[in-house]
Amino acid sequence: MNINLAIKEGSRILKNKFISNSQLDAEILMAKTINKDRNYILLNCNNSINKNDLKYFHELIEQRSLGKPIAYLVNKKQFWDSEFFITGDTLIPRPDTELVVEKVLQFTKQRNKLNILDIGVGSGCILLSILKERKNFYGTGIDISKKCLNISKMNAITLKVSSRLKLYKSDVDKFNLGKYDLIVSNPPYIKTKNIKYLERDVANFEPRIALDGGLDGLSEIRKVIKKSSGLIKKNGKFILEISFDQKNNVKDILKKEGFYINSIEKDLANNERCIVSTKI
Repeated sequence: MNINLAIKEGSRILKNKFISNSQLDAEILMAKTINKDRNYILLNCNNSINKNDLKYFHELIEQRSLGKPIAYLVNKKQFWDSEFFITGDTLIPRPDTELVVEKVLQFTKQRNKLNILDIGVGSGCILLSILKERKNFYGTGIDISKKCLNISKMNAITLKVSSRLKLYKSDVDKFNLGKYDLIVSNPPYIKTKNIKYLERDVANFEPRIALDGGLDGLSEIRKVIKKSSGLIKKNGKFILEISFDQKNNVKDILKKEGFYINSIEKDLANNERCIVSTKI
């Protein structure tokens, strides 16, 4: 069988399972199978595929047909201007979260040697993207998952920012190291009861610990804000990603912990996605 026929067959299987981008997904999985990029696949579609590769391709198609996200099957995801290694232990980086990076870069144009803390660093996509853009900033990332920290470290080495990065395995409640000019966080903020209503790809495959924000969706956010209030320097900036319907509640929590609200920023879908605040 040649590459083109295998992709057509894979695409048909995915389409029958209501996978929306069935053709594209099949092409990406074929590229993964034979360890080439997608352009190679498109330019060499009449090349034969050996039996072992075809078997592996069918296994990937089967996993995708069950809803496993493409990013987990190929172990990578583009974010900001870099490719990040990811596994099922980390949240998949999303375009909406790039808003956090964008805002940080906007108000740090004239700043030097800032110390940044990322609470719940995950794959490192937010913190490492900032460090890559700002060559004299220093980053600290904390996470309760050792596997996430290992993935962050790998990505930091790939992006050549590891010399300016420190990583700690810690719950936010127990972290007391240092004072920071800037804190960023994308904490779990989905209400426990709503997780089952998320897209199948998310609900069944992404780490629940990175999604579940408790009964009201605010339990982790409260902890992050309270701890950040003590870890941030006076006049330091705090950028927090939130759910589209949490703005008012989160503003109240921030004000109680001594933060001034600078702005509420909207994502690509025009949802209120992150809050920029200053410690007063």
